[in-house]
Amino acid sequence: MALCIYQIGVDGKPLFGLIDGEEVIDIEAAGGPATLGTALQLSKADLDVSLARVKESDLRTPLAEVTLNAPIDWQEVWCAGVTYLRSRDARMEESQEKNSYDRVYEADRPELFFKGMRFRVSGPGEEIAVRSDSTWDVPEPECALVTNSAGEIIGYTIGNDVSSRSIEGENPLYLPQAKVYDKAAALGPVIALHSEIDDPNSLAIELVIRRGGEIGFQGTTNTNQLHRTFDDLVRYLYLDNTHYHGAILMTGTGIVPPSEFTLEAGDEVSITIDGIGTLTNPVIRLGA
Repeated sequence: MALCIYQIGVDGKPLFGLIDGEEVIDIEAAGGPATLGTALQLSKADLDVSLARVKESDLRTPLAEVTLNAPIDWQEVWCAGVTYLRSRDARMEESQEKNSYDRVYEADRPELFFKGMRFRVSGPGEEIAVRSDSTWDVPEPECALVTNSAGEIIGYTIGNDVSSRSIEGENPLYLPQAKVYDKAAALGPVIALHSEIDDPNSLAIELVIRRGGEIGFQGTTNTNQLHRTFDDLVRYLYLDNTHYHGAILMTGTGIVPPSEFTLEAGDEVSITIDGIGTLTNPVIRLGA
């Protein structure tokens, strides 16, 4: 089973759904929480009980007849950086302040930064973007944690933390500009529930970038290469910080294209994670 936000038809309103096999159940119509945000105000145990009741509903729609949207409503999206050795090396390569990334990789406190809200997040099939003033841009495929208001991990989705390496590399203080802008994040296609993932610490992640119908870059990693634990990252996210409707935390990338590669308008980025699915987005350049 998985959670989703979906719509029926082009003009259909967003609905909060439970995917069961090849069908989706309207959770609110089946007596469950009306939105993802209200669901994430429940404890993990209470949400499990509620979804078990929802699963008994016959108010089902074939999954093939719906459009999946980004699985987010009122949550903030945050990111963790320098959590994989490959990410540390890449950040040191691009930066004029190399030692700062080496230090944060080894430090007790992780790098956490705000990425955006729903209006900046793209869903499956929607456009992601590179900045108009950037010359070196990459997708960052990441396992994203979906947490409730108590900081419990209730599920996992796919995240794409699109980034300007040229802007960030110029000065670490430019990180917000390198990371936070319109269409700089994508999430989806679903939220795989914690009970459906056997071992979140061993999830294969694959990135494929297609250009002109051909593969321009392909790479793989695994969450077992993370330098930090998911629980530790969430603990720091919630330390002295309230998330009333839960939060979504991207956990860093272990796949970085070579320095000669940069995203271009017309590219197509696909990220696949075991047990969650595939998130695919076309690329545009803002201001073009």
